[in-house]
Amino acid sequence: MSSGNNGAKKAEELHPHPVMEQLKNVQYCVNSPPPWGEALLLGFQHYILSLGNIVLFPSIIVPQMGGGNDEKAKIVQTLLFTSGVNTLLQSLFGTRLPLVMGGSYAYLIPMISIIQANKFSVLQDPELRFMHTMRSIQGALIVTSSFQILLGFLGLWRNVVRLLSPLSVAPLVTFTGLGLYHLGFPLIAECIEVGIPHLIFMVVITQASSLDCTLLLIHEYLPTYLKLKRPICDRFAMLFSIAIVWFYAAILTWSGAYKNENEANCRTDSSGLIAGSPWIDLPYLFLWGVPTFKFGDAFTMMIASFVASVESTGVFHASARYGSATPVPPSVISRGVGWLGIGTMLNAVFGGVTGCAATAENAGLLAMTRVGSRRVVQISAGFMIFFSILGKFGALFASIPASIMAAMYCIFFGYMSSAGLGFLQFCNLNSFRTNFILGFSLFLGFSLPQYFREHHMYSVSGPLHTNSRWFNDTMSVIFMSHATIAAAVAVFLDRTLPFSNDEARKDSGLHWWDKFVVYTKDVRSDEFYKLPCQLNRFFPPY
Repeated sequence: MSSGNNGAKKAEELHPHPVMEQLKNVQYCVNSPPPWGEALLLGFQHYILSLGNIVLFPSIIVPQMGGGNDEKAKIVQTLLFTSGVNTLLQSLFGTRLPLVMGGSYAYLIPMISIIQANKFSVLQDPELRFMHTMRSIQGALIVTSSFQILLGFLGLWRNVVRLLSPLSVAPLVTFTGLGLYHLGFPLIAECIEVGIPHLIFMVVITQASSLDCTLLLIHEYLPTYLKLKRPICDRFAMLFSIAIVWFYAAILTWSGAYKNENEANCRTDSSGLIAGSPWIDLPYLFLWGVPTFKFGDAFTMMIASFVASVESTGVFHASARYGSATPVPPSVISRGVGWLGIGTMLNAVFGGVTGCAATAENAGLLAMTRVGSRRVVQISAGFMIFFSILGKFGALFASIPASIMAAMYCIFFGYMSSAGLGFLQFCNLNSFRTNFILGFSLFLGFSLPQYFREHHMYSVSGPLHTNSRWFNDTMSVIFMSHATIAAAVAVFLDRTLPFSNDEARKDSGLHWWDKFVVYTKDVRSDEFYKLPCQLNRFFPPY
C-alpha cells in the first residue's frame, strides 16, 4: 500500500494542475441562475459596463458628422435599445452564452471614411451633413448585415472555425482582450486623479480575499438579522468602486477643480447626454430618413463585419470558459454570427452608427464575479431597453467619466486575455513546433497592427496610398485587428506545417479538440447550446 501511495503522490507532483475542459470554481454556470435579488444587481453591473462601449462610438463619430449633443444623445439611446434587443436574441436563439452585445471598433475605419468623403464635406449646414452621412452609414450597414447573416446561417463561418485548434484559439482569444490596450491606461491618463484611484479600488476590493468584506460591511454597519453567510465585495466590486469614485469625481467637478478645456474628460457633466436626452422616447425605424447605398462603403463595411465576427468568436470562447460550459461547437458559433448579422440589421434600421459584436469587457466581468449565468445578461438587456426609453435616467449613468470606465477595462480585458492563455493547457509547450507557432503569431499580432496604426495617425489611408479609397480602408481594417492577424497566422502555420506523427498532432491539442468540432460528438453540447422549444428544426446543429 505504501508503494502505491508513493506512486500516486509522485503522479500528483508531476501533474499538480489537471487539465479542465470546464472551469470548476464557477459558482453559477450558464444554466444555473443565481437568486433574483443577486441576479438583478449582477445584471445592473453588466449594464453599467456596457455603457462604455455604447457611449464611445457616438462620442467619436457624431461630432465628425456635424451632429451636436442632441444627436449624440439620440444615437446613444438607439444603440442602448438595439444592444438590449440583440443581447436577448443572442442569449435565446444565438450561441445561448452569457454574452452582452455592443459595437465593434473594426467599424470605426469605414465609418470615418464615409464621414470624410468629399460629397459630404462640401455641405455647409451641419444638420444636413449629419443627416446625409447617417443615411450613408445606414445603407452600408444594411448591406453588411445581409452578408453577415448569409455567412452565419449558411454555415460558411462554421467551415472557417473548424480550422481552429487550441493552439490557434489561444492567440485569438488573448488578442481579443489585449488588442484593446489603447482603451486602458491611455484613457486613464486623460484624468489620472480619477482613473488611478478607481483602478486601485477595483484591485483591492476584488483581490483582498483575506479581508472579511462581509464582516466589514454587514456586521459593523447593519443589524444582525441582515448578516450574510458569504462575502459580497468581490462579486459587486464594480458597483462599490464606481459609487465611491464617481461621487469623488462629482465633488471635484462641483468644487471647480476642472476649469481648463483639456480637463473636460474629468468632469461628470461634460458629456452633454443628460441635457440632450428627452425624458421618454421610443426608438423607431429610419429616424434619419431613407438609407443611401454605395458599393465602396458597403464593401469596406462587410470586411469590418468579418473582422468583428473573428473577434466575437474569441469572446464566444472566453464566455463559454467563464460560464463553465464546454468549448463552443463550430455550428453554434456560426449560428451566433448569423444573429450578429441580424443585430447589425437592427442597428442599421433604427439608426445606430456601428455593427453588432460581442463585448470583451463583459466576458471579463463573468470571470471577476464567477457568475456565468445566462439569466444575468438577459436582465442586463432588460436594463438597457428600459433606460433607453427613459432617456434622462439612462443618460445619467452614461455620463460616467471615461477614465472610470478605462480603469475597469484594465481588469476585464486582462481577464479576457487570460482566458486565451488557458487554452494552452491542452498544448505541448515543450514542442519547438508549438513554441514557434505561438510565439510568431503573438509577435505579429502585436507588431503588424501597430505598424498600420502608427501610419493612420499621420495618414488617413494608412501605409497604403492607392487611388482606391475603399481598398486602402479594407486593408487597414484587416491589418489593424490584433486578434485577426494573430489568429490568421496561427491557423495558417498550424495547418501547413507538417505533422511528423500523431504526437506532433497532439502538440496542438487537436486530440482533445476533435470531440467539440462536431456538435453531436459530445453529449454536453445540448446542455449548454440547444435552442428552446422546436427551434432546432429551423437552426439544426451541423
